[in-house]
Amino acid sequence: MVKRILVTGGSGFIGSHLCERLLNEGHEVICVDNFFTGTKDNIKHLVGNPYFEFIRHDICFPLYVEVDEIYNLACPASPIHYQFDPVQTTKVNVLGSINMLGLAKRLKIRVLQASTSEVYGDPAEHPQTESYWGNVNPIGPRACYDEGKRCAETLFFDYYRQHNIDIKVVRIFNTYGPRMHPNDGRVISNFIMQALKGEDISIYGDGSQTRSFCYVDDTVDGIIKMMNTPKGFPGPVNIGNPYEMSILDVAELIIDITGSNSRLVFTTLPEDDPKRRCPDITLAKEKLN
Repeated sequence: MVKRILVTGGSGFIGSHLCERLLNEGHEVICVDNFFTGTKDNIKHLVGNPYFEFIRHDICFPLYVEVDEIYNLACPASPIHYQFDPVQTTKVNVLGSINMLGLAKRLKIRVLQASTSEVYGDPAEHPQTESYWGNVNPIGPRACYDEGKRCAETLFFDYYRQHNIDIKVVRIFNTYGPRMHPNDGRVISNFIMQALKGEDISIYGDGSQTRSFCYVDDTVDGIIKMMNTPKGFPGPVNIGNPYEMSILDVAELIIDITGSNSRLVFTTLPEDDPKRRCPDITLAKEKLN
């Protein structure tokens, strides 16, 4: 069945890949973005498609469109971007979620929230399962994103319980691939840019902290599969790769792949930076195959 699908944050890194995939599956796509971190370059190859429509809009303000499904991905996702305007980051998570849930309620449709592994904070449990409540500093510099996403999840589940809205919630772990913003401060893009330029590769702390990196196509697979699960299974579901790497290993691998002469330079660990990050994907395997 051909659907008319709204993707907020659709010109962002993951959002643009999601728009592309949905179009390839034969759906109509309305991409909404205010270009705070998304770019026209990410979607320019889609603009000529008669089934693709772009609306420049900030979802902190209500949006009135007629669609069959909503994927809510609108939010800056790297520390450099979400800490640049922390108030706006909190607003897009809270007001944006309220507006998208309100639209879903009016249209009686399904809505998916792209949440994040950051809801687990600096986790005291490892690997992180969906039942873990997290360890988040509510007044730290990352709280605008961490607590914003946590509050968004709260709103989604309250609309689910109070208004019987058909919701889906995914918690996305570190994702990488084409169209990442080259200067977004995330580890893969940071290291690759520094290595290609022959600059020192800056490692926070001693590099022993770990991350688990999932390729964007696989992340998008998981998001779409979650959207298409039966009603009554709201999630949340971890979407990510359970293979864990230290930041030091990532840096050395990128130097090796690029053939760079970059040196490793160790700098101060940012406040509240998680020491370990790895999803337990048992639920995704069971429910999403």
